[in-house]
Amino acid sequence: MQTFFLAPTRQNVGLTSVALGVVRALQRQGLRVGFAKPVTQDDTANERSVHFAREICKIDCPNALTTAQVVSRISEGQIDELLEDIVSLCMSAAKDADVLIIEGLHTDPSFSYTTRLNVDIARTLHAEMVLVTSAQDVSAVMEVKLSAAQLLSAGCTIAGTIFNKAAPDFDAAAAAFALEDLPLWGVIRNNPALLAPRTLDVARHLNAEIVVPGEISKRRVLETVIAGRSAAEVIMRLNPCSLIVSSGDRDDVMLATALAASRGIQLAGLLLTHSSSIDQRILDLAAQALDNGMPILRVDSDTYVTATSISRISPSVAADDYERMESVLDGVAEELNTDAILASVKLPSTTHMSPPAFRYQLIQKARAANKRIVLPEGDEPRTIKAAVICEEKGIARCVLLGKPDVIKSVAAAQGVTLPATLEILDPDTIREKYVAPMAELRKSKGLTEGQARDQLQDTVVLGTMMLATNDVDGLVSGAVHTTASTVRPALQLIKTAPGNSIVSSVFFMLMPDQVLVYGDCAINPDPNAAELAEIALQSAHSAKAFGVEPRVAMISYSTGTSGAGADVVKVAEATAIAKERAPDLLLDGPLQYDAASVMDVAASKAPNSKVAGKATVFIFPDLNTGNTTYKAVQRSANVVSVGPMLQGLRKPVNDLSRGALVDDIVFTIALTAIQADASKV
Repeated sequence: MQTFFLAPTRQNVGLTSVALGVVRALQRQGLRVGFAKPVTQDDTANERSVHFAREICKIDCPNALTTAQVVSRISEGQIDELLEDIVSLCMSAAKDADVLIIEGLHTDPSFSYTTRLNVDIARTLHAEMVLVTSAQDVSAVMEVKLSAAQLLSAGCTIAGTIFNKAAPDFDAAAAAFALEDLPLWGVIRNNPALLAPRTLDVARHLNAEIVVPGEISKRRVLETVIAGRSAAEVIMRLNPCSLIVSSGDRDDVMLATALAASRGIQLAGLLLTHSSSIDQRILDLAAQALDNGMPILRVDSDTYVTATSISRISPSVAADDYERMESVLDGVAEELNTDAILASVKLPSTTHMSPPAFRYQLIQKARAANKRIVLPEGDEPRTIKAAVICEEKGIARCVLLGKPDVIKSVAAAQGVTLPATLEILDPDTIREKYVAPMAELRKSKGLTEGQARDQLQDTVVLGTMMLATNDVDGLVSGAVHTTASTVRPALQLIKTAPGNSIVSSVFFMLMPDQVLVYGDCAINPDPNAAELAEIALQSAHSAKAFGVEPRVAMISYSTGTSGAGADVVKVAEATAIAKERAPDLLLDGPLQYDAASVMDVAASKAPNSKVAGKATVFIFPDLNTGNTTYKAVQRSANVVSVGPMLQGLRKPVNDLSRGALVDDIVFTIALTAIQADASKV
């Protein structure tokens, strides 16, 4: 087990974000990572570093020692005892880990011992130090070199350095050259979007009255607009993520804000000062416009005092703002130099497919595939955001189907900037190209060109024809369409792949410490034994393609021959068929879910099974069981599920849940790109 100790070179370097970002980067490599924050500096045992490590990184890490405990030990001269406590704490955090990341003490002029204690802890644990600094000016490089020299003279080992909050003009190459033999683990650029608090955080900071909650926990504040001038002057500032601060008697500002909201502009909110309220007549006139999720707050203070207070809101991520912290950790991990980090890490002989590793490999494989994916729901807000993310991160070359003016308008209302390289196709300009090919594909069903032209009014059908004629590599739909609307054109125009008689689906279930595959949870209501065997083989193939070693459990309410009934017989027959078709595949059934997943239960119920207790692929006997189980696990255990991913088609088409989040759509696009790449082999 290897230990890295992250220490700051100055105040306010963003140490927590960087430390947990390193954790995420290592988890993406399939490493088991432990985390410890030995000493809290916010007077609570369960501080935010520990809290986010548990909730987001899913690490069972110990509580930190409090500042009071440390001060007491130091004042009594019990340094050795203090270090023993810290070693014990860190060793408990290191249990079963390949790498332990320790977040050191933040530099604090109020506590002169912080720098010395960081050195003592690192030396006591034989930890390699990683220096973290903010890179807002050129002095940062020299500062790091001086700190490294002092630490080396004190007997410490330096593994690398990380520059955080780097200014746009910070030259990473020049910094790496100037550092000489000191490895550069990464330069993390300053990103104002990651600093944006929620409107809820502003309300808490001001102790504001929440007049209308709206989407107070979802909307974010990137800009505070003081409406001190006429409405005409304020209009240009009514942008997404803007918090409008005004007294309620400014009827012109109230109406302008309502009009902006009615156009779909996602304002962060409206903050009324001077204990004022919006005139009831204005409220009656603008009620429908204001009822679009925009929060409305009220405070007693005047506008100047309120604006000043807002400017002093803490940049720290709120303890319940998991969305922002996820973005921060992903942002840090993306900008870290993984090769440089891994050069310092003594890799174990084997790694496991953890959820972060799965997500990371998913994105990397999609980037390498470089596929063109059509999105028929091109003017849907979540789909637009997902397409922009995919374009900016190089995950796929997305094609939005829809009217360009409408898509641009929806994007602007969401505060989304469309990259110049993002492809938008107007269905009316390309539809005629696919009329004859569609009629040819469906001529055995008597489809005429006129009927084909009518059916191609549906953008899902149009996108499917683009896929059928090899103009795109894959299709993702379902944010507003039903599963049937997405799958039916695929079955008619794409058809099943050779050797497949049915189409099925899998979900990748991102459990806390591993990735499981569930099938079929979305397509086949009641497959017969032969179909169930085919679902098992399709799912095993999908698992392997995405880095999950398949150990397939055929799920039933009975394990082995302990129960009877037609449903058990079906699963037993399906197991026999699947084994005959793939004799080298680790597959067993019937198995109850607990026998398939829990080693202790497997030892008593299926002691001779090579799958029981360690299954990675779970095949459910019918849609009722599969869909219910995946949703129960997803909601009850707060597990992220990626999918459904369709299997068995000649070319990849994937269906979204209508409640899909933007990240869900991004991952589904990535899955589709990887499927497209695999299908060409």
